[in-house]
Amino acid sequence: MDQATLKELEAAIAIARRGTFRAASIDLGLSTTALSHTIGRLETALGVRLFNRTTRSVSLTDAGRLFMQQVAPSLQDLHAALGSVREQRETPSGTIRINAAPFAARSITKPLVLEFLRRYPDMNVDIVTEGKMVDIVKDGFDLGVRVEGLVPSDMIAVSLGRPQRHAVVGSPEYIEKHGIPMAPPDLLTHSCIRVRLPDGSLFRWRFEKGGEQVQIDVRGQITLDEASLTRTAVLDGAGLGYLFEQDIFPEIDVGQVIRVLADWTPSYPGLCLYYPGRRNLSAGVRAFLELARELSRTADPRPKSMIRSP
Repeated sequence: MDQATLKELEAAIAIARRGTFRAASIDLGLSTTALSHTIGRLETALGVRLFNRTTRSVSLTDAGRLFMQQVAPSLQDLHAALGSVREQRETPSGTIRINAAPFAARSITKPLVLEFLRRYPDMNVDIVTEGKMVDIVKDGFDLGVRVEGLVPSDMIAVSLGRPQRHAVVGSPEYIEKHGIPMAPPDLLTHSCIRVRLPDGSLFRWRFEKGGEQVQIDVRGQITLDEASLTRTAVLDGAGLGYLFEQDIFPEIDVGQVIRVLADWTPSYPGLCLYYPGRRNLSAGVRAFLELARELSRTADPRPKSMIRSP
């Protein structure tokens, strides 16, 4: 199999995995036009159409589904074999594909990914962020990153050390005008930045204290689906926000925002890298996991600064 044909097979699998030419083209580093031409060549060579295309959607034909069932696993085996050959090199090389929740990707980029690339300059890391859980084997990823409780039971998990925690925060101007909620039900009288989940539902803010668990369907004028947008709205005084502590800690530390209900937001198990146990790991993935374990052993249990709370 020549290199061009291999790239065509990878292109078809990327489209089937991502569901659109645009998303697949971003993953592959191609323009949508180039990707369309690549698939056209493959379909011409096979003599069948693999995808039904409209201006708004892409779906697999019957031949395309058969192609994915039979070719995708074989291509994974081929890449594994090539990886085994590369392992004969003294220095790991190649690409690691990681699927992570957006906040998880932010957590691992600086302490883990950038350090890994400094140590192994022949390696590349491709991170895809998605709010929903995916089958990392089926979708062609080497590793996943999620909170411990979401790791599938058939996967091997590697703890990344630091526990996770949420923080409810508001700008000093908002707190001065509207006051401090002393218990979760008080939030119903406040303007809150609501969060929409990947499935379209609204996230209910979760709290726990002394064994009591509470979920609040908060109210507010604005609904967002990205933590960075929530942070922006909070800093501008639009209301109270519910964020991962790590995403707002610098602002808490310098007093740009005020933390409330801190005693209702305990920490919980943190992030894990995970991977399928039945797959032979490449030298690059093994090196990445070893670095993750090393950093986990030396990680601080929480951010260095002390929490400020009224």
